[in-house]
Amino acid sequence: MRRLEQLLRDNDHRPYPAYKNLKGRYTFQGYVLSIDHVQGDPFASPSSLSIHMSAKEHGFSKECMDKAHRRIMLQDYLLRVFGKELAKYDHKAGGSGKSGTMSVSRCGQEVLERSALTIDPESRELILRFHAGFPAAGRTTLTMELRKMLYDYLPRCVNAALRAATADMDLINKWIRLSDDQKTIRDQLKSKGLIAFVANDSVLPRKSGVDDRPMTEAVKFISTKEDEVTLDLPGGRHIRGLGIREGVTLIVGGGYHGKSTLLKALERGVYNHIPGDGREYVITEDTAMKLRAEDGRSIKQLDISAFIRNLPNGKDTVRFSTGDASGSTSQAAGTVEAIMAGSKTLLIDEDTSATNFMVRDALMHKVIHKGEEPIIPFIGRMRQLYDELGISTILVAGSSGAFFNVSDTILQMKEYNPINITGSAKEAAAGYPDVLSETDKLSPGKDLRIPCPNKEVTESRKVKVRGSGTDSVSINHESVELRFVEQVIDNEQTNMLGGLLRTLEEEYFNGRNTLADCIYEIYDRLKTEGFAASCRGQIPGNYAMVRIQELWAMVNRYRGLVLR
Repeated sequence: MRRLEQLLRDNDHRPYPAYKNLKGRYTFQGYVLSIDHVQGDPFASPSSLSIHMSAKEHGFSKECMDKAHRRIMLQDYLLRVFGKELAKYDHKAGGSGKSGTMSVSRCGQEVLERSALTIDPESRELILRFHAGFPAAGRTTLTMELRKMLYDYLPRCVNAALRAATADMDLINKWIRLSDDQKTIRDQLKSKGLIAFVANDSVLPRKSGVDDRPMTEAVKFISTKEDEVTLDLPGGRHIRGLGIREGVTLIVGGGYHGKSTLLKALERGVYNHIPGDGREYVITEDTAMKLRAEDGRSIKQLDISAFIRNLPNGKDTVRFSTGDASGSTSQAAGTVEAIMAGSKTLLIDEDTSATNFMVRDALMHKVIHKGEEPIIPFIGRMRQLYDELGISTILVAGSSGAFFNVSDTILQMKEYNPINITGSAKEAAAGYPDVLSETDKLSPGKDLRIPCPNKEVTESRKVKVRGSGTDSVSINHESVELRFVEQVIDNEQTNMLGGLLRTLEEEYFNGRNTLADCIYEIYDRLKTEGFAASCRGQIPGNYAMVRIQELWAMVNRYRGLVLR
């Protein structure tokens, strides 16, 4: 503390680059402050700092973090509290440009593992990474304003948010108990033959398209009696709700009755949610992947012949490539990629799908003969996906009853709650001709693509990776579109994907190993090394963990992918 204070005095009212002299680690009372990166001028991105606290200094018990789900929930809680405290002092220090800004990652409704606050599972060391705008008058240092930030404001935030002695342990224990509940439900899905669970009294609607908090006065979700299941919770407790079973589940109903709202909740159910979200007990099996049409996306040497073959121009669909995919070819590619990524559940909304990819009715079959149509509709593969590969489908449909005969369960959403109409729907469908299912065996094959280094990246003097919200990530001048990868829900996940792509290019794409080997190897490394696997040197404070499904999705949309 004293050394830093002397440096602040020595560098006051000097040219802004003098702030570089502050880089280093300084022992404060109960924690170490590290100044990791100093901004080049007051208008540049704020400086990066971190706080390091031993288990003894923060005081949170081993029981709060003895399991991964508990540790992640505790990290999330502490980060939110620290963020609220830090916001009280944002821009309190004066100066020009970004002077006085103090910020840390902002968390949404989902619980994500973030690099902004990590606790080592073994040593229990806590590291918090945040940003601060070093104050200046024009381009002259104002180190006494910085002193306020580091010696007055920051210690208050640390003491209020990061110490067990001052924390609301009742509230923390409530969050940790919820994480125990969520983990217990996830662990039961497979043994119960379920792919998803929606608890009774869940609140699924959101406030608005730009506000993900629960809608006030929304109709609470209540399961159908036929599909209601009881799951165990810790401490001998139980919870009841809708159990969606493995196989093919169809969700139908009139417009504005809650079909897409239910699917959106299931889509987000691969993540845990915070208390009070309304979807705390909406749990979907971890590998579930949302699919949709993506006109214009890139596809590189992908085998989509299970869904599209015999194109009129003779184009190869076993090694299909295009820089401008149609709705049907893009959705076929997305389906094959989900299978490659190990997804056991496909989530599909008819509204965002290519109609000709999804279904072709009996009359169309009669008029346009099978040999004249290159598309094998998804409806003809739905049963095979489950019967041969064990991949379930949850499909929202509002305009075609052709899916009735191939579905195991049919739920009608009526005034935001489900009704099981499986029997009546199949009875009504009995008088209509069946949609022709495919008879050839569904074999997705093995992905044998071999990636080579992209020289524009690997031979670049400096590789620049930049995320743009959840819409895209760019590596140097190559942008990867992610806006239709709908389970990328946070801009920090986009940043993480960019870091992983850079690491793949620099260390894994060598012209020898298959693309699958590269992805699985880096993901295994990610699970053991954490965020360090996706960057060189200093871990940035703006990464959030992603699933292997999103990593596959990003790489498959990368136009700069060079294949042998």
